[in-house]
Amino acid sequence: MIPGEVIRATTDEKEGQLQTLAQVHHAHAEKGIEQLVALKKAAISNQNVFERLMEASKYCSLGQLTHALYEVGGQYRRNM
Repeated sequence: MIPGEVIRATTDEKEGQLQTLAQVHHAHAEKGIEQLVALKKAAISNQNVFERLMEASKYCSLGQLTHALYEVGGQYRRNM
């Protein structure tokens, strides 16, 4: 199924999303840092990262989670 057209977000929608993201970061700043530290520790010590991701996603954005995992594991590159 191919869509007829691609619909882009308006400037107001983009700004709204950025404001929401800033509010999430502000509201969960302390708890988010705790969760990111726990996620990094789990990744380094070869524990269940999925469980830590699910808990951290309650307080952190996808960008924060990705950055934390990149810090401890580097960029994933699939073997060709």
